Amino acid sequence: MISDRACIKIRRAVLEDGSALAAIFGGSWREAYQGIIPAPHLESMILRRDQAWWINAATTDNQMIVVEVAGVVVGYATAGTARSKGRFGGEIYEIYLAPTYQGVGIGEYLFEACRDQLDRRRLSGLIVWALADNDRAAQFYWRRGGRPIGEVKESFGRTQLRKIGYGWT
Repeated sequence: MISDRACIKIRRAVLEDGSALAAIFGGSWREAYQGIIPAPHLESMILRRDQAWWINAATTDNQMIVVEVAGVVVGYATAGTARSKGRFGGEIYEIYLAPTYQGVGIGEYLFEACRDQLDRRRLSGLIVWALADNDRAAQFYWRRGGRPIGEVKESFGRTQLRKIGYGWT
């Protein structure tokens, strides 16, 4: 657990974060989804989000936040209005950390920053979707009080994977 809050900073993503975001995305997706998402689809998804993609996203998505540890960007998150209609007004779309920073408490800072962002926008209720086979994500959301509220299927080529929606009212 990272205990020195002074070395942790949450801020909006900027153009200069593009390279770090591309590395975080690739590393965290390989860590989380290798053996779950078929390899060709996983690598294709990672390649599509290259440094140029992240530079554009960091400069056009004013909801994207990053977490720094001792001045180094080690994770990011995006949140906003829930994509599905229902009782949940807010949604965390993505929350990822570089693999070496997972499991030490930094994800909590990103999660709470997203909740704060959604609260300031007066979006009540929160939903997050995660692949059912991603045990680490399921445990993370469960420990934060999220409970399964729905299930959908997502296709990766011919492979269909279950996604679980975790909700907070």
